[in-house]
Amino acid sequence: MIHARRLRAAMLFLLGSLGATLPAWAQVTLNLKDADISTLIATVSEVTGKNFIVDPRVKGKVTVVSSSPMDASGVYETFLAVLQVQGFAAIPAGDSIKIVPETNARQDGGGFNSGGAGLAIDEVVTHVYNIENVSAAQLVPILRPLVPQWGHLAAYAPSNMLIISDRAANVVRLEKLIRQIDQSSDREIEIVKLKNAGAAEVVRTLTALTAGDKSQDPSVKPAIVLADERSNSVLVGGDKTDRQKMLDIIRQLDIEVGEGGATQVVYLNYGSAENLAPILEGYAQQVSQDGKTGAAPAAAPAGGSSATGARVLADKETNALIITAPPKTMRLIRDVVAQLDVRRSQVIVDGIIAEVSADKTSQLGIDWAVYNGNRIAAAGILNSATLTAIAGATQASSTAEAAAGLVSQGLNIGGGAISSGGTTFALLLKALKGDGNTNVLSQPSLTTLDNQEAEFSVGQEVPFLTGSFSNAGANTNNGLVNPFQTIERKDVGLTLGITPQINQGNTIKLKLKLEISSLAANATSAVDLVTNKRTLSNTVTVEDGQILVLGGLIDDSLNDSRTGVPFISDIPLLGSLFKFRSVQRTKRNLMVFIRPAIVRTQGEGDYYTRRKYESAREAQLTGTAGSIPLIGGTRPVMPGFDAASRDRLPASPAPGALPGGAPAAQPDNVPTPTQPIPLLPQP
Repeated sequence: MIHARRLRAAMLFLLGSLGATLPAWAQVTLNLKDADISTLIATVSEVTGKNFIVDPRVKGKVTVVSSSPMDASGVYETFLAVLQVQGFAAIPAGDSIKIVPETNARQDGGGFNSGGAGLAIDEVVTHVYNIENVSAAQLVPILRPLVPQWGHLAAYAPSNMLIISDRAANVVRLEKLIRQIDQSSDREIEIVKLKNAGAAEVVRTLTALTAGDKSQDPSVKPAIVLADERSNSVLVGGDKTDRQKMLDIIRQLDIEVGEGGATQVVYLNYGSAENLAPILEGYAQQVSQDGKTGAAPAAAPAGGSSATGARVLADKETNALIITAPPKTMRLIRDVVAQLDVRRSQVIVDGIIAEVSADKTSQLGIDWAVYNGNRIAAAGILNSATLTAIAGATQASSTAEAAAGLVSQGLNIGGGAISSGGTTFALLLKALKGDGNTNVLSQPSLTTLDNQEAEFSVGQEVPFLTGSFSNAGANTNNGLVNPFQTIERKDVGLTLGITPQINQGNTIKLKLKLEISSLAANATSAVDLVTNKRTLSNTVTVEDGQILVLGGLIDDSLNDSRTGVPFISDIPLLGSLFKFRSVQRTKRNLMVFIRPAIVRTQGEGDYYTRRKYESAREAQLTGTAGSIPLIGGTRPVMPGFDAASRDRLPASPAPGALPGGAPAAQPDNVPTPTQPIPLLPQP
């Protein structure tokens, strides 16, 4: 035995000196003590015939104790184990093997191999796994503790791949674990189309059933059931066993019931029962017509009943619907009610009507008139209407005071000879200069529901004389006279009517009608009243909170009137006594603006209300400072908004909580509150 060992050692020495590789049948016993690692690398290279590239940082002493001889592959495996103990790694690089510190093994890479086949167990390799059934990203936290710190583990989500860089033995172990996890699950999805029951009701029943099962293992994921109301189908997902249980329950629930109707009372939260009742009646008839091929539409008898057996009545006092219908029709009606009985948004519309006008008047001249005994104009007439009225009033009353009331504004100097018979003449000198300015700013504000017409009106009821009667001169028994007048009262002021419609994307379609009317400044009685009227009727589309101009008018007019006696008025100096001139200049600028804002939540409503409330209160405080003269005490002022809000009563219970009442379904999509937009600046 000793001789054989010496012979093998001699052969190894001889082959090493000749640069040959150890034959496959040859065996070597390694025994090293505190040998330099470079010596071990050189020895292994000679035994295995492999080429090594040694990193300069690979240094140290090694000790190897072997009691039995090994072949070339055994020597290489022992060598890799020694490198691992020393903190080094062998990385295949083509025909050579790089020996580097373990901390650099990930950066230097390794041979790409399908699980380490054909490589030594301690060689560093990089492997890419194609994950088919689970998410590669979900495997990373599971496998990370099994990979050494210097190793690499990452997921590539776009192609669902897993990249591992580690020693070949660990890569093989991880591959087996990955294959066990990456198994196709039997959690499939089945679709069950219902014939009699409602999908939403069945899902609610199944959900309540599974939620009440306390014996179920929390770690086991239960079956999932979803309702597709459009096709009246139930989607069941989960393990085969769980799916089968759910399918059996669904089949038992989806059974045909008799046509005998049941009665339910549905309390509405937002809608009007009187408005919804006829709509639901028509819907029930349509459902019945669609369910009967070739059947003629049935007319609904009086009292709310229909040929379908469905009956919908409205209780105005409680705003509730009383529905009597077969189960299938009842379910469909309840679904429609849930979609119609939603809280509608509101729209607050602020308007600005600004009108600025300037009116300048200048009159100068002399009126002449000559009349015969019947006060018929004879000759030389200028503005004869005024003089005729003055002459008639003076002659009838034989007083000058009566005629004075017919004189117009300005400087008026008159003269002449007025008699009961014969010829009468008169003259009137008139001089007038007027300058008037008007600045009107109106800011109406109105809040209404979406698609709900609203009107705001403020003004006066002004009497207009439409007719009169006098029986003076008639033959009566007692000689009494009974004259009378007919008067019609009309609204004069501002009227604003709006109908908003909220569209997609916070766009508001606004139908608007605006009327502004006022009496002319020279109105003194109900006779010959003149009103200034401005009307605007329009339909516009405006964004939430946007200021939009609706219309406007810029008017500039000049009226220059000259009258005179022919030929005489053309004589220099003297002609001025026989002519009259009137000049009037009017400028007017009218603009109308609006700004609507959507109010969806209570917070937004409180915001706009606070702004209006505080504005009115500030106007009171500004104009009512001090005590009331002669009476004493302070003027009444609105309380602060916060104090007024605290006095609000607590909210009442919802109608659905009343005994015997089925709660109305709430809308699925509640709009997200937006930040309110500041109001228009207050004057």
